[in-house]
Amino acid sequence: MADIDQYRKAWSKFATGVSVILSRDPEGVVHGMAANGITSVSLDPMLVLVCVDHSRNTYKRIKETGRFSINILNNSQAGVAEYYARRPEKRIGSPPCDLVFGENGSAKISDCLAFIDCNVNEEIIQGDHTIYIGKVVDITIADGKPLLFYESMFNELAHEGKLPNWS
Repeated sequence: MADIDQYRKAWSKFATGVSVILSRDPEGVVHGMAANGITSVSLDPMLVLVCVDHSRNTYKRIKETGRFSINILNNSQAGVAEYYARRPEKRIGSPPCDLVFGENGSAKISDCLAFIDCNVNEEIIQGDHTIYIGKVVDITIADGKPLLFYESMFNELAHEGKLPNWS
């Protein structure tokens, strides 16, 4: 029979990119969490999906404001991911990154590979998480290599080679 430890270990075998979901409270204070539970949903309209644990401060802020941003981290931002992976009460000092604000006031991590600003389009409660589907309102893209997460550790791409395009 499957248990939570097996479940976590199985998912650790799925290599993912690393992102930080940011939101602001009504006073403008930025809240965030590291996340790999994100995906593209639709191109037309442009929709994304994020899964947010109900115990995270970010969940409350997204629920209050109906907004969030996805910041896809580059391979030099493991410290940023570690900071936002901790519970807020275990974070020491300020985030190890600069935050800038997009056209719509959403928080962006400087030097991230991609910034995707969203308005909540739909929310679906499942278990201890809410699945937020966001309508994309702004995108910024930068060059660089991604920070990866595999077997519960941060990793980088192994080589510069590219696989054939399957499309």
